[in-house]
Amino acid sequence: PLLNSPSMPTEDLSEREVRVLEAVIQVYIETAEPAGSQTIVQRFPLGVSSATIRSAMSELEEKGFLYHPHTSAGRIPTDRAYRWYVDNLVRRLPPSPADQQMLEAELNPSRSAIEEVLRRAAQVLGVLTQELGVAVAPALDRVVLERLDLVSVSSERLLLVFHLRSGAVRTIFVEVPGRMAAELIQRVAQTLNERLAGLTLLAIRTSLAERLRDVEGSEGERELLNIFIEEGEEIFGLPNGPETVVLGSAQMLAVQPEFSTSGRIRDLLDLTERRDLLQQALTARRARGLTITIGGENSDSRLAGFTLVTSSYRSGELAGVIGVLGPTRMPYDKIIGLVDHTSRLVEGLME
Repeated sequence: PLLNSPSMPTEDLSEREVRVLEAVIQVYIETAEPAGSQTIVQRFPLGVSSATIRSAMSELEEKGFLYHPHTSAGRIPTDRAYRWYVDNLVRRLPPSPADQQMLEAELNPSRSAIEEVLRRAAQVLGVLTQELGVAVAPALDRVVLERLDLVSVSSERLLLVFHLRSGAVRTIFVEVPGRMAAELIQRVAQTLNERLAGLTLLAIRTSLAERLRDVEGSEGERELLNIFIEEGEEIFGLPNGPETVVLGSAQMLAVQPEFSTSGRIRDLLDLTERRDLLQQALTARRARGLTITIGGENSDSRLAGFTLVTSSYRSGELAGVIGVLGPTRMPYDKIIGLVDHTSRLVEGLME
């Protein structure tokens, strides 16, 4: 199969219905205008009359594939139509050489931090597809700590800097009871690196007390190390919150006809501000390859007017998702190819 997708009831369509359905979808994707039988006759060599096409469109409407807006004589595709189209008719188009060149220029290896790679990828995907680029960074539990730095920022606070194998850098403040000498802080940092570097954050959290218990040192060093032992779950937790969702610019999407009213623009802006909603939708796809959910197939009703096209990326234990969010009216063949190609590029940069 082309992709992972929610199951939807299938219905047998005649060859004529398939050709008419494909024509209506193509017209609507390109123009955002309901497709009438006359338009279909003029644009597609189907070899039948306008009346025959009208009859096929009525049958498709009865079967739930087309919708007839009150203000128009034409039809527009339903979620079911797009699902049938994606499962049966869409062929993945490889990105054009120009698009590939743009992606590779933006995702060059010198930008090593995974969040920066994803930010650039989401941005360029949005530009190339005219949709909203979306991504979610890998869960950090399985990320290996390369080294950490400890820096005194005040008499009661240290800044702990994590350098992770994915290229990411994380910082967290550690509260201390009073000012500590720079030499003491450096010795503790050295001890932490000797005992913890090369381990995943999950392994550190589950074995921290055991790894630091037999460390010999001054009373001050033991006091500082005990803070790490007592607060290790929190310090080395680095939870993946909504901030791990990366979005491109919503400006690309806002100019599409679907968002021409202030109400729809508000819905779009609300969606981009609800990082928790997007994180939930995206993280569920981490292990699922190429995935498309269309309109009402999305588990959250606030995504019912949107299609989400994503592809998972993986390198070792690290896995995340990248893709685009847009109206259900989108050029699926082009977007599927771009999203899949981008996820492979991201994967290559993580290796």
